[in-house]
Amino acid sequence: MKSVMRALLILALALGLIGPAWAKKDKPGADWILAEQVKQTLMAAGYSSITELEADDGHWEGEGLKNDVKMEFHVDSKTGTITKEKPDKD
Repeated sequence: MKSVMRALLILALALGLIGPAWAKKDKPGADWILAEQVKQTLMAAGYSSITELEADDGHWEGEGLKNDVKMEFHVDSKTGTITKEKPDKD
């Protein structure tokens, strides 16, 4: 019985570690604003460069430089409003 439980635990751990690698990338929806519009909004908000921008979990997400600080941000996919921004700790 212990060996069966151990095998199930190992399987669960293995699937948990491998699962994120199989996750497919999100794609912008037909009703989303364009990536170029997101970049224009960010530049108007003080970003000097955008180094990463991708669709993720229903919003635009990325990284860029603002006031010489590397920032992470989220942008609403339909309105283009910046909904979250914080210094990138990496």
